[in-house]
Amino acid sequence: MNIILLGPPGAGKGTQAKKLVDERNMVQLSTGDMLREARTSGTEMGKKVAAVMDAGNLVTDEIVIGLIREKLEQGAAGGFIFDGFPRTLAQADALGDLLAEMGQTLDAAIELRVDDEVLVGRIVGRAAEAAAAGQPVRADDNEDALRVRLAAYYKQTSPLIGYYHAKGQLTSVDGLASMQDVAASINKILG
Repeated sequence: MNIILLGPPGAGKGTQAKKLVDERNMVQLSTGDMLREARTSGTEMGKKVAAVMDAGNLVTDEIVIGLIREKLEQGAAGGFIFDGFPRTLAQADALGDLLAEMGQTLDAAIELRVDDEVLVGRIVGRAAEAAAAGQPVRADDNEDALRVRLAAYYKQTSPLIGYYHAKGQLTSVDGLASMQDVAASINKILG
């Protein structure tokens, strides 16, 4: 089973992906993790990634699709969770084409729907609790940085919600419910 988790920064995609990895033996394909791994791998693709990143440029969709292809070829017993990809309609088309070419399908696009104001309050509160407990706080877990990240998400990624809805692949869950309730909703979607 192959799924995409959609939702703004802080909606809980990483938490839910980890649960799916642990409980369903799925493999989380995080674009950032794959790029860092490729960069140090010494493979041809890794050398390409390192050269682009060292030059301070953004990695092309073509390179990311190449990395995803490598992971899909390795296979995963429980399927894949696409995390942080696709972010644009062009990437969604490229992923769809790649899956079709490899005889695979996208089984669900799951949107963790949240209210921005509640989300901002939750993230800023979480950062304050962590700081008070002497734990590390993400540098971008403050209100201004979060609002910038939310604006970027809505500009680039929110069109994917309409895209997958039109394809009949989108299901939305309440991303502000408890961690357990969100997990239960996702498990219900996946059957």
